Amino acid sequence: MKFSTIADKVQVTSASSLTANPAHDPDIAGVAAVDQASMGMLSYIEGEKFAAFVAKTQASALILPQNPSLQAQATERGLAWLSAPDPRLAFARAIALFYAPYRPEPGIHPTAVIDPTASIGEQAAIGANAVIQAGAHLGNEVCVHPNVVIYPGARIGDRTVLHANCVIHEQAQIGSDCTIHSGAVIGAEGFGFVPTPQGWEKMEQSGIVIIEDGVRVGSNTTIDRPAVGYTRIGRGTKLDNLVHIAHGCQVGEGVAMAAQVGMAGGVIVGNRVILAGQVGIANQAKIGDGAIATAKTGIHGDVAPGEIVAGTPALPHKVFLKASAVYRRLPDMYKTLQRLQKHLS
Repeated sequence: MKFSTIADKVQVTSASSLTANPAHDPDIAGVAAVDQASMGMLSYIEGEKFAAFVAKTQASALILPQNPSLQAQATERGLAWLSAPDPRLAFARAIALFYAPYRPEPGIHPTAVIDPTASIGEQAAIGANAVIQAGAHLGNEVCVHPNVVIYPGARIGDRTVLHANCVIHEQAQIGSDCTIHSGAVIGAEGFGFVPTPQGWEKMEQSGIVIIEDGVRVGSNTTIDRPAVGYTRIGRGTKLDNLVHIAHGCQVGEGVAMAAQVGMAGGVIVGNRVILAGQVGIANQAKIGDGAIATAKTGIHGDVAPGEIVAGTPALPHKVFLKASAVYRRLPDMYKTLQRLQKHLS
């Protein structure tokens, strides 16, 4: 594919501009990381951290930030380049020109088990050994990979993809254009037990899970149904692998959670929140819109909208950095304290 064709397709905004040398229009065979690219490949430079690669990459073309110095370096090396306000976004679009995820042709595999009361929309693809139980509803162009189990009454929206071995429990509602990856479990019963003198008595989990449109659920992620009511994941939210959403949680729109985030029951997460890897959130905590929690943060109470928190227990990020600096000095401070105590005694 000619670089000029790629440039036309990945333009992020009208402010993007093609190479300063229009006559140089190489054939591009694929995309690669800037430190691994070879001749015929397209890569990108996200910012100053990777600027040195402009001088040594073997790529034939680059997507660059709007930086005249980097553009001049690329031109001097004879590289084709595209300037974009968001190089990473433009590169993501370039990848899509060369790679499309596997999707089987529409049709129902002969080993699939489908209850007569289930309804399946047009152009659906149902893989080998999939099980679709009574009253389940699948929309148009739904893709169900092998060994998926869909419990009674579950609803799957148009164009949603369910990857191999995921499980959708009873009455769960999944919107359109969602992706549920392998091993994920949607709508299993929440962890509900009541202590009694005789031991733990189970509280039945009669609620449901609602996943809105455009949600991505990573492999081996679990989203539990509550005793009553619903657990909800808002439109456009992205969950990485091994995330746990407990019973009754309400997650807003456009949220991003990295791997191993875990939240206890009844947590409320606002819109556009970012939770880095291994963040843990205690029962009933409320996380405001736009808040960010850095990796391994332990959140035991509410977080204000827009606040950045870190550490366990969670502290405002600036306070956490100061506390970390003090923590590293504790051995020296302890020695100083010992000397003072000895002097005073």
